[in-house]
Amino acid sequence: MALGTAAGGWRIIKTMGHRIVRLEPVHGFAAETTAATVLFVTAHYGMPVSTTHTIAGSIFGVGSSKRLSAVRWGVARSMVVAWILTLPAAAIVSAICYELIHLAGAE
Repeated sequence: MALGTAAGGWRIIKTMGHRIVRLEPVHGFAAETTAATVLFVTAHYGMPVSTTHTIAGSIFGVGSSKRLSAVRWGVARSMVVAWILTLPAAAIVSAICYELIHLAGAE
């Protein structure tokens, strides 16, 4: 996980800060403060949430507050599709790994 973040983390940061909407420091501060508040409240109540989804939502909100056309909705659509595909893909990879391990350990 750390290697993946180190290798591709800059792309995520670039997408969040430049491709969704062009953030200025004040907008980044507002988005991060909002996301942190949401994450603290959900943690207090024991609700599982994705930090990436929360921060992305905050960035979309900041961009939308400027004007709706400021947000690149095509990038948003791509992110949502990736999020939707991640869970089934992870389940498929897990099932394949389980079967491989099960076959290797079978007598």
